Amino acid sequence: MWVRSLSHVECTRLLDRNRLAHLACTNEGRPYVVPIYYASADNHLYAFSLPGKKIEWMRANPFVSLIVEERSDGREWRSVVVDGRYEEIPDRLGMTTVRDRAWSLLSKHPHWWEPGALKPETPSVADRSPHLFFRIHIDEVSGREARDQPVFR
Repeated sequence: MWVRSLSHVECTRLLDRNRLAHLACTNEGRPYVVPIYYASADNHLYAFSLPGKKIEWMRANPFVSLIVEERSDGREWRSVVVDGRYEEIPDRLGMTTVRDRAWSLLSKHPHWWEPGALKPETPSVADRSPHLFFRIHIDEVSGREARDQPVFR
């Protein structure tokens, strides 16, 4: 088994190819990890959610990490870790362009609202949907790859 670091370009390509990440946030020294669907563009990962624990925690502490993984047959894999900062994209003047960008990027994929719009309990009836868009500004990215044979580049 050979393990090597991925270049920045390889990390970016892996992020662009995938949609599912595991998002880690912390609050008062306690970790919380959840799956999210995302779209990657402009040094950001865009996502959608209903209010809940992850949003509350990211509002309290905007520093987050995400991992995106790819598996091959056998023991081969690739993973990218993103360290970044949470930024909510509110539905208000001044944020319309960014919010439209998030919608445009996410809606290119089927079922883009899952799992962010799904909750185990029955949602309350409301005049407006409480959904929100957010993005993670990528501060740092790193990746690794494990292969059965060495890769020479």
